[in-house]
Amino acid sequence: MTREQRPELSIAELWRYPVKSLQGERLDAATVTADGILGDRHWGLLDRSTGLTLTARRVPDLLFAHARLSATGDVEIELPDGTVTSDDAVLSAWLGRKVELRAADNEPAPATYEIDLNDDGRAGAVDDPNWVRWQGPATTFHDSTRTRVSLVSQATLGSWDRRRFRANVVLHGDAEPGCEDGYVAGQVAIGTAVLDVVKAIDRCVMVTRPQPDGIARDLDVLTTIVRQRGNELGVGALVRTPGDARVGDVVRPLSGD
Repeated sequence: MTREQRPELSIAELWRYPVKSLQGERLDAATVTADGILGDRHWGLLDRSTGLTLTARRVPDLLFAHARLSATGDVEIELPDGTVTSDDAVLSAWLGRKVELRAADNEPAPATYEIDLNDDGRAGAVDDPNWVRWQGPATTFHDSTRTRVSLVSQATLGSWDRRRFRANVVLHGDAEPGCEDGYVAGQVAIGTAVLDVVKAIDRCVMVTRPQPDGIARDLDVLTTIVRQRGNELGVGALVRTPGDARVGDVVRPLSGD
């Protein structure tokens, strides 16, 4: 598909997820830095016993807490019982394991993550050989070195709740499912920021997890993505030029066929 043939898409929603694997906050406007939307995945919960940064792949309960930034830029976590905290002891009591809330810009090394190769939704033992580990990028708790901003279209989501996929940018337009795939290997402008769209995003068991407000466990979500889309949904980008983006901004392709 050439640039001229691509349907015009605009930003329908902007999302920031301050703490890795927790619920995030919807924004009207966002500052896009070299590490993505300002404050996005800037904090993570370190499991003291394993040295791993926790994700909802192993600890689904993470998805039932909400993270937001205060007016001063500090992170606040609202637990399922309504408690608002950033205290390690309170967070540890909630999760039943010793954890530390860590900021990416204070970390001496990139975070280490894990994933279940079976992707069957089991929590698994810490020493389960089907779980593999890798390091993410420095200065952020994104777990891919090739993604700082993620984008997906409403056409691709269809009837699925967009919160299952935790994209930063949800796109709207008169387009076919998978329309954002045409951005891969090109550049797009969102507001005054310019993104290098690097890849389609591989999906894992995270998209099947239950979440607040009636999002039920649904293994068929991942099965369908594997069957219909080769296990990819949405696209991941790196930031070429920092800037600002707002809901309603038109997404402008700048290069690529």
